[in-house]
Amino acid sequence: MAGEARSEEAGLVFHPMDQFIVKPFFGDGAVSWYTITNSTVWMALAVLAVFALLVLGTSKRAVIPTRMQSVAELAYGFIYKMVEDICGKDGVKYFPYIMTLFMFIVFANFLGLLPTAFTPTAHIAVTAVMAFAVFFGVTILGFVKNGPSFLGLFWVNSAPLALRPVLALIELISYFVRPVSHSIRLAGNMMAGHAVIKVFAGFAAITAIAPFSVLAITAMYGLEMLVSFIQAYVFAILTCVYLKDALHPHH
Repeated sequence: MAGEARSEEAGLVFHPMDQFIVKPFFGDGAVSWYTITNSTVWMALAVLAVFALLVLGTSKRAVIPTRMQSVAELAYGFIYKMVEDICGKDGVKYFPYIMTLFMFIVFANFLGLLPTAFTPTAHIAVTAVMAFAVFFGVTILGFVKNGPSFLGLFWVNSAPLALRPVLALIELISYFVRPVSHSIRLAGNMMAGHAVIKVFAGFAAITAIAPFSVLAITAMYGLEMLVSFIQAYVFAILTCVYLKDALHPHH
């Protein structure tokens, strides 16, 4: 107990996971379904940022684009080409949904890097909703587009006949694991990076290692900026892959 007290006085006690606690944005108290929380506010800010870039930033389109218009057009072309390359022409009609997912995740990730901000994509509850929406959406679409032949996705015709039932079971299990891995990958990466930054920030209180701690924080912050974009890209590209399976289960 004496050791803990001395550590607290020295400022060495820190809790890296406290930054992920969902709590009321106004005041204190219990969190209910109608409570405006820090997670709610930062998700709303991410939506507003997407609206500002894609709607307000392109409202006065010009031959010589502004910076916001250039960024919006770059994001549009980047995701459109990805959807077209992976899903083919049939998948282009679903481009708005994938574009919305990508932009929301990108802005939620980057806004979470601001001081005192909250990162909603570090919560499995948020990423799971998006992942299961993709899972149920592509599954329903697969049956609507292909009927019972969609089940051919799990039957490996190129394998020996004796192995096909085993492979079908493996494919079926891996299919139902998709939303789990889809959501955990994003939430885990965002949570881990932010926690490491908080740990290094805690060591900055020690004078002897403060310079090294600041360098580590700077390096991790730069890495997190890269991870924030990459994880949004990975989420979007996996969505495209799953959509391709729904549209072309026999390919």
